[in-house]
Amino acid sequence: MTAAQPPVSVVIATCDRPGKLERAVRAVLAQDYAGSVQCLVVYDGVEVRPLAVDVPPGRELVHLANARTKGLPGGRNTGCGAATGELLAFCDDDDCWQPDKLRRQVEALRADPDGTAVTCGVRLAGPGIDRDRPGPTRPVTLDDLLADRIMEVHPSTLLVPRSTVAAAGPVDEDIPGGYAEDYEWLLRIAALGPIAVVPAPLVVVEWHGGSFFFGRWTTIVEALRYLLDRHPEFARSKHGTARIRGQIAFALAASGRRREALRELRTVARLNPAEKRIAATMPVLAGLVSGERVLALAQSRGRGV
Repeated sequence: MTAAQPPVSVVIATCDRPGKLERAVRAVLAQDYAGSVQCLVVYDGVEVRPLAVDVPPGRELVHLANARTKGLPGGRNTGCGAATGELLAFCDDDDCWQPDKLRRQVEALRADPDGTAVTCGVRLAGPGIDRDRPGPTRPVTLDDLLADRIMEVHPSTLLVPRSTVAAAGPVDEDIPGGYAEDYEWLLRIAALGPIAVVPAPLVVVEWHGGSFFFGRWTTIVEALRYLLDRHPEFARSKHGTARIRGQIAFALAASGRRREALRELRTVARLNPAEKRIAATMPVLAGLVSGERVLALAQSRGRGV
């Protein structure tokens, strides 16, 4: 980093959720960070709506329309293209930063000037759940992320130097439906070097037991197969490959594609007989419960499938 308090640009891609969006923007603008902060709100598929929020000195609020592919990847890339900061961050429009997030993360990057990025922990908050997940206690490597999609390395937690963004490339706008675009981008970042961690819940993640992709099983299957093709390094992680293929098997079973699901499950069992998605998929294959029901139950406990 070239300055003690480098300027930061924060991209919030949104379909416009009044109230939640304003809350996210205010939390970004209210950071106790001494450097400048630019907040770019990118509207995707809706009219640009200038926000009625106070903009303190040293802060900038920019409103943009998504000028690239419709969807979250295009919105994020639009924001990145207009950003002026030396450091780049994202925030989902229903998440909320704690006031000391940027300050503590910049301190962590300053302590490791060669760091590719820095993440932090989260607090899951929503109906029936209020749980802190402080995150890993050591830097996160590519091998860590191949083996496990670490929840705390979340789009809303990441702070990335512009040099890392340039080396990793833009968010992938070709991944089917935009599903897992954040994970795919993280794998490219981690391939450049370990991601530092501030092990504290500095982002409140709204956990509402559903998402844009809830029940979109075909899109999920296509996107996860794309992910495996795009990242052949999964071949060095049997557990990681079993995890992704277990998710594919579950989505196939949930969409009624039983033969394909069984084929995937056989591969998963060879790679890792203890993979938990085998047990999650079998009742769906047997018709005892729907995929939506299993997913909703997992999400009510702050987990995914």
